[in-house]
Amino acid sequence: MPVIVPITEPELTTARSAWGVGLVKIAEAHETGGIESARTVASRMLDELYGYQLGPVLFKPTMASGHQTFRPTKQGALSYFVGHDPEYRFDNGFGLNQWQSVQSETAASFIHGDVALWMGHVMITNKKGQITTVDKSFGYTKDANGVLRIVLHHSSLPYQP
Repeated sequence: MPVIVPITEPELTTARSAWGVGLVKIAEAHETGGIESARTVASRMLDELYGYQLGPVLFKPTMASGHQTFRPTKQGALSYFVGHDPEYRFDNGFGLNQWQSVQSETAASFIHGDVALWMGHVMITNKKGQITTVDKSFGYTKDANGVLRIVLHHSSLPYQP
């Protein structure tokens, strides 16, 4: 029987930071090398951080609707980050928005062995200094090599009464 190595709070912090760095790198690649460069960087980010090799990822991006609200495939997530996919014609490429930095604020986290859930606010700053705040939930598990993988990514805009 395999030994389960529990996920730790510092690992969750590192994982969120890596996600933010990845988002900024997508924006930088787009600015300096165009859409194909951004697509390459985004694809690598999805391979390194997400658990598509484990099965479907429960990915619900902020700005998605209809039958494409939920994106369990890498193709759907890649389109959300960089757009330019005729199967997802309403995607504008969230990762292309000249993002400069990403911070997160934890509301709560839950860890049970090699599975962890996190939710909180993520504040994303663009080149003009404008901050977009999104409500996010991430679910993580460790793969066979002990690498933390995102298996749930839910994002929404804060409720405005």
